[in-house]
Amino acid sequence: MIVTNPLDLMKAAQKGGYAIGAFNVNNMEISQAIVAAHAAKQAPLILQISSGARKYANTKMLVDIIKSLADQYPQVPIIVHQDHGADFDICKSAIEAGFNSVMIDASHEEFDGNVRITKEVVDYAHGKGVIVEAELGKLGGIEEHVSVDEKDARLTDPEEAVEFIKQTGADTLACAIGTSHGAYKFSSDGKVDVDRVKKLTEVLPDTPLVMHGSSSVPQEYVEIVNKYGGDLSGARGVDESTISEAVKYGVSKVNIDTDLRLVMTAIIRQVLTEDPKQFDPRKYLGPARDEIQRMVEHKIDVLNSAGKI
Repeated sequence: MIVTNPLDLMKAAQKGGYAIGAFNVNNMEISQAIVAAHAAKQAPLILQISSGARKYANTKMLVDIIKSLADQYPQVPIIVHQDHGADFDICKSAIEAGFNSVMIDASHEEFDGNVRITKEVVDYAHGKGVIVEAELGKLGGIEEHVSVDEKDARLTDPEEAVEFIKQTGADTLACAIGTSHGAYKFSSDGKVDVDRVKKLTEVLPDTPLVMHGSSSVPQEYVEIVNKYGGDLSGARGVDESTISEAVKYGVSKVNIDTDLRLVMTAIIRQVLTEDPKQFDPRKYLGPARDEIQRMVEHKIDVLNSAGKI
């Protein structure tokens, strides 16, 4: 079911010592796999749609797929979230399309500009019963319109975060704690600042924290891609034990996108290489969907959200 109280779901995770997985969807098969995994593990779910996905598949198409899955799996509480909304208009259009959560990402602005843009979205969204995620600090890496060099990445300052939430009224905070977007997250060993998570939780006890750039880029799938004609040499992500530790100390929403793409690509490459005469999309999309479900079930365990519904 698509929940009517998304903030309650987020705060339950915050208080319960688990995180809700926020998985990006682009098509039917990925959506099916994610929801089926959460039904199997009895876990709450956030389905994220990026601006790029909305352009690719059509907003209404993706929302209708989610609504259909919500009807098939009424036991799974679902938040429908706009990922990385670049401006007010994108967030407004998501709300009009039926999203119950939006992210306004004005982190590229200076503090005052970020506050001004975020508050505009918060004021509108709250009037529609929609919650707002905002970002303070800058994550490195590349994800659609977001592109930040490692040298320009900036971790979230706890004192600044308190003032930001006070001035904007944002419901949840995406914080820069050392993670990075994309499959090539780190040019050197990445260090997630768990101490910073602890401090942010101390100063913002009523604001659920969000961890972006949290794909672990499992090497087993990187190896499959490389074995069957791809080239993902050097791809690496966040260690899953680090993610679990951040969840334990206050992160309530964990974004995962790259791992979904990686698994789908790996299995499609494998099937088509091993069976080069195959041209039925169901014969390679089906196995990819099954493998994504297995991977998502594992992520649910990493986030400690199994059995929380």
